[in-house]
Amino acid sequence: MATDELVKTTGIAQHGAERLPSVDVDSFNIEIKDEDGFLGDRASKGAFREVLERWRKPLRKTGEDPFGKVPTEEINKKTLDAILVGDDTEASAVVHSAIEDFSQELAYVTRRFLKTKAWAKTERIVVGGGFRDSRLGELVIARAEIILKSEDFKIDLQPIRHHPDEAGLIGALHLAPSWIFEAHDSILAVDIGGTNIRCGVVETSWKKAKDLSKAKVVHSDLWRHADDEPTREGAVKRLTKMLKGLITEAENEGYKLAPFIGIACPGVINPDGSIEKGAQNLPGNWESSKFNLPASLLEGIPQIGEHDTAILMHNDGVVQGLSEVPFMQDIDRWGVLTIGTGLGNARFTNRRKESGKEKDRDSTENGKKKSKND
Repeated sequence: MATDELVKTTGIAQHGAERLPSVDVDSFNIEIKDEDGFLGDRASKGAFREVLERWRKPLRKTGEDPFGKVPTEEINKKTLDAILVGDDTEASAVVHSAIEDFSQELAYVTRRFLKTKAWAKTERIVVGGGFRDSRLGELVIARAEIILKSEDFKIDLQPIRHHPDEAGLIGALHLAPSWIFEAHDSILAVDIGGTNIRCGVVETSWKKAKDLSKAKVVHSDLWRHADDEPTREGAVKRLTKMLKGLITEAENEGYKLAPFIGIACPGVINPDGSIEKGAQNLPGNWESSKFNLPASLLEGIPQIGEHDTAILMHNDGVVQGLSEVPFMQDIDRWGVLTIGTGLGNARFTNRRKESGKEKDRDSTENGKKKSKND
């Protein structure tokens, strides 16, 4: 059955679906290359550290490095944020220099995305990922937006609203069909990353806001799997245990948990739930044709309450972006970039519009302003 037909008849999309209840996923996990390699590598957390190191290097030679002998990789976001508002002008100048260079890189990468067919006519981009969760990240996003607008791109860049750790869980609500929310007030969500696996109970707050704008994470559990280096099977076993614990917790507190688990996972997700590529940072070989995470979880959690469990898995960048659906109803086309170990990306077109808010669909092209003579 085609994805469109599946959504129309049951409301449950396929894994990695192009059509979801509220949006069409125009593209995700695009891998663009330039002469230096993958474009996303120029706008990752590691890339920022390389930029910072470049600014420290000449100062280190003269013994004037304000960071002293501390390795760049050990300087965290909290330290850099404190320097930005602190009294050490030299250290602040180094960080601001790195911000400017990295903003130029982010603007360059964004520009390349906007020129692809899949990202044509994008009106707004939200930026998530761990890097966004800092004053440093907010300045980079704001500066990149200014650079793009100075080049006559009609595009808004803004930080993702929810904390990045919660956005990947809240976004899972938008994988589920709306009829689920009529009888249930919460779902289980999983956000899988190269370092951590986070699970949560997400309360829909559907009675307060049917667009899910009031949704919130009420319980969560975090496992830093990179420290334990588990096998693939060990990771699935631990994840199943975490979810069962959350089910018990939710039931004990009186939540009406839906028989639905939404999963955000790195990589290209196939309709059958297997992972085509992009899962190289996960424990074990998750790209094996013999491995299927949704099927493995169904074996461990066949039912939630009295109903059979339904599971839908999608790319982690897509799911994090979906947390913004309620706040994107004033436009048609929008995207998400997630700055982390790599650069996650997805582009969406809204399927549902509020009455009276339709925009001129031809007012922008490739994210650039159209002149009156066009």
